[in-house]
Amino acid sequence: MTPAIGLIVLTAALLHALWNALVKGSGDKTVMLGCIALGHVFPGLVMAGLSPLPDLASVPFMIASIMVHWVYFYLLNTAYRLGDLSLIYPISRGLAPVLVAFGAQFWVGESLPVFAWFGIFCVSAGIMILSRSAFTGALPANALLAALGIGVIVASYTLIDGMGVRLSGHAMSYIGWLFTAKLVIVFYVFPTRWERVRAMPTRLLVMGMCGGLISGAAYALVLYAKSIAPLGMVSALRETSVIFAALIGVVWFGEGPKTQRLLSAVVVGAGIAAIAVTR
Repeated sequence: MTPAIGLIVLTAALLHALWNALVKGSGDKTVMLGCIALGHVFPGLVMAGLSPLPDLASVPFMIASIMVHWVYFYLLNTAYRLGDLSLIYPISRGLAPVLVAFGAQFWVGESLPVFAWFGIFCVSAGIMILSRSAFTGALPANALLAALGIGVIVASYTLIDGMGVRLSGHAMSYIGWLFTAKLVIVFYVFPTRWERVRAMPTRLLVMGMCGGLISGAAYALVLYAKSIAPLGMVSALRETSVIFAALIGVVWFGEGPKTQRLLSAVVVGAGIAAIAVTR
């Protein structure tokens, strides 16, 4: 992976941590997810309008991606209703890099060198350090299952979009139409929950749409990287968003335990270094 692509993916990871921090305190998570989806639609329309149509071979992958994202949102709502963000998020994101690397090996034919595998496992292990207490009773069983399910779903849409963007013939076009298709989610959430939308403070609604713009920028960067770099390596660097979020908590908000979070950051850092020097 080139330094430029690595920097793009790490920037996306930081943006992902940022928009999660923005929506962390929202009350109505379903409406907030609708606002985030709406924040994807605006840049999607612009990108789709400025790009040629994607190759028809990529359309089934777009449809599959939207369907998988429906399951993702459902599990996300379930998991965060039952368990803490600081435990759910690391579990769900920590599983994805290894699952994506194995999936890309078998379904896309990507063969990674041993050092890259070492980096991917380091990233996943470092992320999972943050949530080890969840496996010893800190999370209800249903919340833990939902978090593990999210990890599988994240790996699924990573592989689906990774293959779709490569078949599209134009990364910006695929990204634009994929984001525009989030209108399906917007039309489902807002009309069916209009009273709840009206009850939310304007500040939170604006925050949600801004979070959607940031989220869209983060995923667009990742999709671009997937079009030219191995999916497993991109996924591993992408999930460093968990570490950014943990370090933000330690440095800015004084959250703990500090030792566990800093150890996690060191392990993930070793994984990033291994991936960075892999060609």
